[in-house]
Amino acid sequence: MMMKDQKGQSLVEMALLLPVLLLILVGIIDVGRVLYSYSHLHLATQETVRLAGLGKSDQEITQFARDYLHIGDASTLQVTITPNEQNRSSGEYVSVTLHYPLQLLTPIISKIIPSPVQLQADSTIRVE
Repeated sequence: MMMKDQKGQSLVEMALLLPVLLLILVGIIDVGRVLYSYSHLHLATQETVRLAGLGKSDQEITQFARDYLHIGDASTLQVTITPNEQNRSSGEYVSVTLHYPLQLLTPIISKIIPSPVQLQADSTIRVE
């Protein structure tokens, strides 16, 4: 019976599977980042629209949204307030929409899904 040395087999198998496992791991992290970022953006929108309902100015509302956001670069956050402060009056509704571009980490997924991913959340409240 002839015995062969198979010490390198495990190393070759690991070398073949490690990139795939790392890609799956980073993909899972990306999905988690997108879900967390969307959840945080939605919460930021709800808190921001409350200020609009209390009669704050568009500049104060935009600054609050940028200060509240802590998922990345707040300067890339786009805040849309409808209607603007000159056209808002008590009893009407005001909407705030936040747009945030989130850069993906996974190189292959970013080739399939356009990166950055554009996250959007909006909320409406009645002006007091």
